[in-house]
Amino acid sequence: MSVLIAIPARYASSRYPGKPLVPLTGATGKAMTLIERSWRAAKSVSGVDKVVVATDDDRIRDAAEGFGAEVVMTSEACQNGTERCAEAHEVLGVGYEIIVNLQGDAPLTPHWFVEDLISGLRAAPEAGVATPVLRCDGDALNSLLNDRKHGRVGGTTAVFASDNSAMYFSKEVVPFTSDSYTGTDPTPVFHHVGVYAYRPDALAAYPSWPTGPLEKLEGLEQLRFMENGRKVLCVEVEAKGRQFWELNNPQDVPKIEAMMADMGLE
Repeated sequence: MSVLIAIPARYASSRYPGKPLVPLTGATGKAMTLIERSWRAAKSVSGVDKVVVATDDDRIRDAAEGFGAEVVMTSEACQNGTERCAEAHEVLGVGYEIIVNLQGDAPLTPHWFVEDLISGLRAAPEAGVATPVLRCDGDALNSLLNDRKHGRVGGTTAVFASDNSAMYFSKEVVPFTSDSYTGTDPTPVFHHVGVYAYRPDALAAYPSWPTGPLEKLEGLEQLRFMENGRKVLCVEVEAKGRQFWELNNPQDVPKIEAMMADMGLE
């Protein structure tokens, strides 16, 4: 089953303009841009036939080609990463059986998150799209709560049914819990990992649907599938001692650099 990983990247982010070209310094003191680190994360995934950077910006194209990435230029009209992946897949002549959207702000995504995601979608023929979720420990939950307390849009949380079909995704911390957790305590909150795997028919249909009220309120592209009655499969992944965070705000840069240093990542 052929697999494409597309890394959507745009320069004009409302929260963090130029984010894909922000340098991140790893444990060895070597600085690489966010987009290069995300590309390297994608290249570490096994069983993938092609990895491309999908962008509408010449600066990102030049940087990506400079470190050896294949680039697909897409329209400025793409509203989000899913639309950009749909266009990139079409430009490439389609033909892939699974298309993975590894967003360009997730350089700490370990390869097994994506491998487990692909396996999960393959095992669920009724699902057109799948996405990973990671159970928060106490430290991760407190980081999410701290972001919200200070008015920052941080990570996204997910709730799902017993068959692992998504019930909702939110930038608020859901479900509510009044209990306190610290350190490695397991919590009832799941951090949504910003990666998606699509079947071609679901991905091709997505740009034709209007933006719904929930997608507009939350700013979460996956809600468009749910608002149009499509099942989104949540695939639980394991951290295996690996720290995970996405780069959403400038304040996340030192946090991610500290995580890379702790894990000994280049």
